Amino acid sequence: MAEGEDLHSFTSIMDALVRISTGMKNMERELLCPVCKEMYKEPLVLPCMHNVCHICATEILLQQGYVCPDPTSEPTSPASTPATRSPRLGRRVMPKPERLDRLLKSGFGNRTPGLRKRGRHRGTRRTWLFLRVQSRKLPAWTRDLGERGLGSLFRNLTLERVVERYRHTINVSTAIMCQFCKPPQMEATKGCTECKSSFCNECFKLYHPWGTQKAQHEPTPPTLTFRPKGLTCPEHREEVTHYCKTCQRLVCQLCRVRRTHTGHKITPVVSAFQALKDKLTKSLTYILGNQDTVQTQISELEETLRLTEANGMQAKEEVARLMRGLCALLEEKQASLLNAIEECRQERVSHLRGQLNEHRAMMENSGMVGYAQEVLKETDQPCFVQAAKQLHNRIIRATDSLQCFQPAASPSFSHFQVDVSRELKMLTDLTFIKAPEAPVIDTQRTYAYDQIFLCWRLPQHSPPAWHYTVEFRRAEPKGKALKLWQRREEVRGTSAVVEYLDTDCIYVLRVRGCNKAGFGEYSEDIYLHTPPAQVLNFFLDNRWGFNRERLAISKDQRAVRSVPGLPMLFAAERLMTSCHLSIDLVIGDVAVTQGRSYWACCVDPSSYLVKVGVGLESKLQEWFQVPQDVVSPRYDPDSGHDSGAEDTTLDTAPPFAFLTIGMGKILLSHGVALTSRDTGNCTAPLPPRVGICLDYEHSKVTFFDAVSFRSLWECGIDCSGPVCPAFCFIGGGALHLQELVANRQERKVTIGGFSKLD
Repeated sequence: MAEGEDLHSFTSIMDALVRISTGMKNMERELLCPVCKEMYKEPLVLPCMHNVCHICATEILLQQGYVCPDPTSEPTSPASTPATRSPRLGRRVMPKPERLDRLLKSGFGNRTPGLRKRGRHRGTRRTWLFLRVQSRKLPAWTRDLGERGLGSLFRNLTLERVVERYRHTINVSTAIMCQFCKPPQMEATKGCTECKSSFCNECFKLYHPWGTQKAQHEPTPPTLTFRPKGLTCPEHREEVTHYCKTCQRLVCQLCRVRRTHTGHKITPVVSAFQALKDKLTKSLTYILGNQDTVQTQISELEETLRLTEANGMQAKEEVARLMRGLCALLEEKQASLLNAIEECRQERVSHLRGQLNEHRAMMENSGMVGYAQEVLKETDQPCFVQAAKQLHNRIIRATDSLQCFQPAASPSFSHFQVDVSRELKMLTDLTFIKAPEAPVIDTQRTYAYDQIFLCWRLPQHSPPAWHYTVEFRRAEPKGKALKLWQRREEVRGTSAVVEYLDTDCIYVLRVRGCNKAGFGEYSEDIYLHTPPAQVLNFFLDNRWGFNRERLAISKDQRAVRSVPGLPMLFAAERLMTSCHLSIDLVIGDVAVTQGRSYWACCVDPSSYLVKVGVGLESKLQEWFQVPQDVVSPRYDPDSGHDSGAEDTTLDTAPPFAFLTIGMGKILLSHGVALTSRDTGNCTAPLPPRVGICLDYEHSKVTFFDAVSFRSLWECGIDCSGPVCPAFCFIGGGALHLQELVANRQERKVTIGGFSKLD
C-alpha cells in the first residue's frame, strides 16, 4: 500500500516537472531578442514598446551611419555609471548584414497600434551625436529616440529578472564561478552590485579591503546579471515616483515640474502599479479560465492552416490546368493557320509552274516551236490541215499569254496576317477574378416607411456581382450589447426590401456583393429611422364634398393637384377690394379611432398654400356642407397653423390641426415648436417628405421631417370621434401620399438576354 502511494506521488511529481519544463520551453520564445535571436542582455524598452538588447540597438545605429558611444559599454540608464564596465562583459563582434536585414524585413520596431507617441526630449545634448553619413532606411523606433539617443531609454529590469529565473531553472546544476580566482576557479558565494561581479569569500575580502570605500559595498547572492536596485530617471538620475498617462512614461519629481509634462495626467507609480497589475491579473485569469476555448480556436486555426495549404495547391493546379488548356488551344490554332497557308502555297506553286512550262515551250529551241516549224514543211494539204488545226489552238493560247502576260498567282501572302493585338491585351490583362468592390448606397432612393427600401449600385470599374447579401440590425445605445446581424442572402438586382421591423427604432444596414471570387467588401453603414407608429394606408376620398372644378385626383387616388382656374384669376383682379378665396379640402378615405398611426406625404415646393393635418370627421363634414371663405393670405393677419382655436375655449382641444406650408417653407407659430426656432413666428425649410403621427389615445398629433424624423411641431386635438387625414389648398398646389414599400412594383429590364431588376 505504501509502495503504491509512493509510486503515485513520484508520478505526480514527474508530471508536474514535465509541465513546468514544457511551459518554460514555450516561454523561451518570449525571452529572445528579435535581432540577435539570443536571450536578452540588458534589454531596453524602445519607444515602440518592443524590447531589444542594448548592444544590438547600438550596433544597428552604427551600421546605419550614426556615431554613438562604444557599443560594448553599458547603458547610462538607469543606474550604471558611464566609466564602469563589468569585468565579465566581453566585446561582441559587429553584427552581420543578414541580422540587420532580418530585423528590417520582419517589421521589428513598428509602433504598436493604440500606443501614444512619446514626446521628444528637449534636454541638452550629452552623450549622443546624430551624424548621418549615408541615406538608408531606418527602423521606425530610431525616429523617436530624441537628442539623447539610447540614453533616454529605460532598462527593462523585470524582463532581466525573468531571463535570470529562466536560466536558473534550465541550468539548476550549473554553478556560478568566481570571476577573480586564478585557475582553478572557486565557486562564487557572494556578489557585488556596485562592482557588478561575483566573488568567492577570499576574493571578496581581497577586493573589498577593510577601511576603504569598497568595504561599504553590500554583498548579494552570486549572479551572472547585475541590475540596479530600482529604476531611475535616465535624465536626472532620480528615482522614478510617478507615471505620466499622457506620455505613457515613468517620470521623477524633477520631470513633473518641467514644461514637457504640463497639463498631462500624472499619477503616483503605486497607483499605476496596482491598476496595471489588476488589469493584467484579470486578463490572465480570463485567458486561463478559457483554455478550452483557446484549444478549440487552436484546432480551428490548425484546420484552417491545413485547408489553406490544400486549397493553395489546388488553386495552383487549377491555374496550371487552365494554362495548359490555353497552350493546347494556341497550338491547335497555330497548326490550323499554318495548314491554310501551306495549302494556298501549294496551289499557287502548281499554277505558276504550269504557266512557266507554257512560256518555256515558246522558246526557239523548245519542242512546240520546233514541232510547228516541222509542220509548216508539210506539202500535203489535207494532212497539213489535220495536224495544224490542233497546233494552231496551242499557238493562239501561247500568243495571247505572251501579249497579256500576268503571273498565274500572286507571290504575296499579306492577306494571311493575323491581328493578335486584342488577344495580347487580353493575355496581358489576364489575372485572377476579383471580388466586387464595396457597393455604394443610393441615399436618394433608400427610405424607411412601412418597410425599408434599400437601393445601391456598384462603383464604375468594379467587377460584376452575381448576387448580394443585405445585413441589418438594430442600433443600440452605447453600453448595451450589439444585436446580431440579420441577413438576406442571394439578393438579385440592386435593391431589397427589409420587412418585420420595429417602430421608432434606428436600424443600421450594409451590403456586399459576391461572385466566383467570393464576397467583396461591405458598403458603408447606413442608418435609417423607422416611423414612430404603424403606417396608415389610405387613399384620397373623391366622393363627398370634393370640389371637382378646382381639385384633380390621380387615378390611383394617392395624389391631388389644385387647379384654381378662372375664379382665382377673377379674385386676383379684385385683390384690392378685399376679395375672398375659397379653401379646397380633401380628406382620406379612412378614419382613426384608436392607437397611434403615421403617414407621410410630399408637397410640391411651388405650392402657394397647402395645409396638411387631421380633423374630426364630423367637423370636416360640416365644413364641406358650409363653404368656407378666407381673406387672401396676403392680408390675413393670422395665416399660421389652423388648429381650430377660434371656435373653442382654452380648455377644449381643437377639432382639427394643420401644418401650414407655402412657397417651399413651413410656418411654425402655434402649438409646441420642437425645433430650435421655438420663439415667435418663424419658418423652416420644407423637407422632401412631411410625416404626421396621430396619437389617438393621448389626443395629440406630431408633425415630422419624414427623412430625418426630426419633430417639427406638436399640438393637441379633439379625439372624441373618428379622426381623418385632411389636406387643404388655397391657390395652386400639389401633393402626393408616400408610396408603401410593400406596394412597390419592381420593373424588369431586359439587357442582352438577361433580366435585370430596376
